[in-house]
Amino acid sequence: MIRYLKIYKECIKVDFATASTYRLNFFLNCIIMLLGDIFFPLITVLIYGSGAGFEGWTVYEVLLIQSVFTMSTAIADMTFHGIMWATMDLVRNGGMEMVLILPVDTMFILMARTFSFEGIGLFAGGAAIFTIAILNIPAPSVWEWLQFLAFFISGLFVMMGIGLIMAAISFKWVGNSRIPEIFDCIRSFGKYPQSVFPKAILVFTSFLIPVAMIAYCPAAALLGRGNMTMFLMILPCVIFLLFGIFLYKYMVRLYQGVGG
Repeated sequence: MIRYLKIYKECIKVDFATASTYRLNFFLNCIIMLLGDIFFPLITVLIYGSGAGFEGWTVYEVLLIQSVFTMSTAIADMTFHGIMWATMDLVRNGGMEMVLILPVDTMFILMARTFSFEGIGLFAGGAAIFTIAILNIPAPSVWEWLQFLAFFISGLFVMMGIGLIMAAISFKWVGNSRIPEIFDCIRSFGKYPQSVFPKAILVFTSFLIPVAMIAYCPAAALLGRGNMTMFLMILPCVIFLLFGIFLYKYMVRLYQGVGG
């Protein structure tokens, strides 16, 4: 365990050194990522400013959901989303063989190598909106903050699990670059108050692919709207993560050479 922590620390140092060397590129990438994801909360403000909005939800409550979504996405981009693109590229160009001979777990080293500080700007933007929203809603209790933390981590589990599943698929389906776009579309359901969707969509976003846990459930907990159903949703989140880990490791064992 200590050896793995040291490796991860060194990978973080390498990425920091890269960012420090190419400062302009780093800042531009941070700004572009921030503008791309922060645009949606600005639309929400404009919608509510025009007198429209989501029934039963104030503008700050909706912004709270979207800020949690932004922070979750930023953490995922910094820590584990890179494994999908790295796996795809390595399988395509034959570099996976060089990774497999390393005396460390393949999944771990690819996650460590793809750590990126570029998501820090996006996280800062989400945190700023989160702070504004929190200051304009009733102060959450300690219990509500604990619920928020549990649901927030569970949301990361979902994204990591799905990311690993897509990475595992690329061992056999090398040209699957459109698959992440499909997941992004599904994940976008988590940006909205779930009460605006029909029941069929709620079942899908709560238990089949529990993207509601990415942002809606953590925000709902802070708003005092947490319930037992949300606690039950933690189970499929954990299942997604465990299945993603299992499938990725299984596909690594089946890997036979360049091109899948």
